[in-house]
Amino acid sequence: MGRAHGKTQSRAEVIAGPVANLCGVRSEGLLSVQICSAIRSKKKVTQMVNRTATITWLAAAFIVCLLTQRTAMSQSTILNVPSTDAVSAKKVYVEFDFITNYAWERHGSFQNYVPRAVVGIGHNVEVGANVSYTHVSGESQPLEVQPNIKWRFYSNEANGTAAAVGCMLYAPVTDRDRASPLVHCYTTASKKLNGRYGPRFTGGVYGLMHASEDQKNRFGGIVGYEQRLTKRIGLLVDWTSGENRLGYLNSAFNFLTGHNSSLSTGYSIANHGRGKNALFLYYGTQF
Repeated sequence: MGRAHGKTQSRAEVIAGPVANLCGVRSEGLLSVQICSAIRSKKKVTQMVNRTATITWLAAAFIVCLLTQRTAMSQSTILNVPSTDAVSAKKVYVEFDFITNYAWERHGSFQNYVPRAVVGIGHNVEVGANVSYTHVSGESQPLEVQPNIKWRFYSNEANGTAAAVGCMLYAPVTDRDRASPLVHCYTTASKKLNGRYGPRFTGGVYGLMHASEDQKNRFGGIVGYEQRLTKRIGLLVDWTSGENRLGYLNSAFNFLTGHNSSLSTGYSIANHGRGKNALFLYYGTQF
């Protein structure tokens, strides 16, 4: 989950800058007072509209999730860490992810939109693809396609153990002169404890191939924890070690919104800089 930072002056900032100096000077002129008042009002309205639009979008997504009723669903990932689940043959899992550092007015704010789909092709193999678009204030970011494949090569339901291996390609579609492809491969194993709400623990390792210099660690560990709290509410936590685009600690509450759909909302803490921390909302369903 890569992040980028940077900002250029917007048209409003360029225009408002010289006039803002006038606002800081004591003046008896009616025109000066009117200009200052108009600028302050416009800035407040713009901030209110931006925040209202985002809150409305999130609320609408939540309502849709609650109204959607679909039968048991495999989670292709815990949050960001690959799980040992695999989508069943002839089933399709679709998900939409929204990620933001919520600082709409702050330097380096970003919003990441990731629709994704996974298809079960049989023999415990799934294939899928993500499309990642990131909006960063004052910058253009590459549109990225992320094809992936996973094979659950071991599963023993009697003792609650499973293991999987997989790979994902991060391939920029636009701005390819500023971004290079990256391959992420991993293996994971899990153990589910007995009990109605017995937790599941996941661990594994990963490696990055063709990684650029800004990906400081190319190998690392994977940890995951899943705990149902009630029939419809659960706690999800996962962590990927390393100082790279994968290096995050993620935690969320998961809500089963139907027999075959769920909503997860939580917070990500970067291993490598507070400015990359983010809120997220994931909604997924299986057909």
